[in-house]
Amino acid sequence: MNYILFDGPVRNALLPFTFTRPVADIRIGILTIREKWEKHLGYTTTTLTEEYLMEKYPMVEMEENIMINASFLPTEDMAEMVQSLEENQALFYGDDVIAFFTKDTQEEVDFDTYDIIEYSGDCLRVENPWDIFAKNDAAIREDFELLTEGRVSQPIPASVNTIAPHNIFIEEGAKLEFVTLNASTGPIYIGRDTEIMENSVIRGPFALCEGAQVKLATKVYGATTVGPHSRIGGEVSNSVLFGYSNKGHDGFLGNSVLGEWCNLGADTNNSNLKNNYEEVKLWSYEKGIFAKTGLQFCGLMMGDHSKCGINTMFNTGTVVGVSANIFGAGFPRNFVPSFSWGGASGFTTYITKKAFETAKIVMSRRNVAFTEQDAAILEHVFEETKQWRKDG
Repeated sequence: MNYILFDGPVRNALLPFTFTRPVADIRIGILTIREKWEKHLGYTTTTLTEEYLMEKYPMVEMEENIMINASFLPTEDMAEMVQSLEENQALFYGDDVIAFFTKDTQEEVDFDTYDIIEYSGDCLRVENPWDIFAKNDAAIREDFELLTEGRVSQPIPASVNTIAPHNIFIEEGAKLEFVTLNASTGPIYIGRDTEIMENSVIRGPFALCEGAQVKLATKVYGATTVGPHSRIGGEVSNSVLFGYSNKGHDGFLGNSVLGEWCNLGADTNNSNLKNNYEEVKLWSYEKGIFAKTGLQFCGLMMGDHSKCGINTMFNTGTVVGVSANIFGAGFPRNFVPSFSWGGASGFTTYITKKAFETAKIVMSRRNVAFTEQDAAILEHVFEETKQWRKDG
């Protein structure tokens, strides 16, 4: 069977992260949503997403296909029900479609004509940017079970101080000595070719993905994911770094999400709690306003390729778009549009030529090419986000 992950109605609510990727390629837990589905299904998937993303993330359609709503994180039961779908059948969770069978000859899909199957089990769904960190605890636990079932961890080095070592899994090539791992509060997954430097203290749930690094004497609180080839230092709590991003120095990052190719300067801090303890509002691209989150703790949402200078201070509930460059004294405003250059004293437009030059240098340091597809996507984002930029 051919499986296609589609963005669904939550795509705009998940900006700025979906400016540069389909919903399926959001990382939550240890794996991306796509990787979770492919593990459960035993098949590769393609994507139905925004037109400007489809050259990089193409859709492969066959005679018979099952379309899957990428905002749903699969469970074993859900995946089995999806695999069992037949012609003219759809799987729903309440009023929302999880998956449906379709043929390439169908011009439209009318669920009124479908045989509707109800999914009544528990499930996780990513519908808002803050769900990525708020539901990361549960997602790490599910991925840990999925990735480690029937497998044996590499031995824990003798110098490592552990609590609940049965809840720790170490992949080949990982390096760690003289660190403390407390997995009594949740599982700790240490990926292939990673490094945890001396005197670091880590509480689970925690995921260190392939090639990632924890710097000297780092303090990590639970429900944190460090994506592939990312680096963290200082103090990190309940945060997700998608991949190739750096928070390599002292400073606090909490209840936050960083996209790919982000860099936080030394001693950067974010607030994750308002001084009056009120509910946090967050910029909504979908609504064009600061919308309620229902959360008391909410930090920084930073899109791909954005950077900040040393000693940057982010207010509670700050949203930074794609390819922004933030620096200077004081708190920048809590919505920084894509391709903004500046800080608390004001912003100008970060022109794409300069932004692309930086992206090429940053990516080449990790032996990743900045492609014409990448440039075309960012050019589109630049044009799409003009409405929010005001120079000065």
